[in-house]
Amino acid sequence: MGRLDGKRIAILIADLTHDEEYAFPRYWLLDEGAEVVTVGLKREHTSRFGRVLKPDKTIDEVSPDEFDAVIIPGGFGPDKLRINDKVLQFVKEMNNKGKLVAAVCHGPQVLISAGIVKGRKMTCVKQVKVDLINAGAEYIDDKVVVDNNFITSRHPYDLPAFTKAIIDYLSKD
Repeated sequence: MGRLDGKRIAILIADLTHDEEYAFPRYWLLDEGAEVVTVGLKREHTSRFGRVLKPDKTIDEVSPDEFDAVIIPGGFGPDKLRINDKVLQFVKEMNNKGKLVAAVCHGPQVLISAGIVKGRKMTCVKQVKVDLINAGAEYIDDKVVVDNNFITSRHPYDLPAFTKAIIDYLSKD
């Protein structure tokens, strides 16, 4: 039995999603017993490094009620996710329900666009730092920042700490 048996996690992807920031948490969470559902904007995406990613479902086919957590990998996919109203509503509802919202690298851009970062302690890739601060978040330059139901990290080198924090958070229930 894994520590995350019975947990259901959505990972949001779009074209140009960072390969490692998608795959590393996905496989580690699967290994811990979670059901991981890849949710895309369409039926097929091309990752940042040219791999074909086929989501299990599209954003039109899911509801926040189905999941315990949502993860937003970085790369340049978040720039596409953040302009989709259904993605923003999904993330906003996950937060409003107190469910885990995790984002790495450029992923916090989606949280900014969803309007849910004000007053939160967060981290991200340096290019997004000023956006987080301007949206009212407290930026902390650390490999992983946990603030209630938010978990954020900076870049691929932080993925072990990021994924461990997600597992620890979801296994405490």
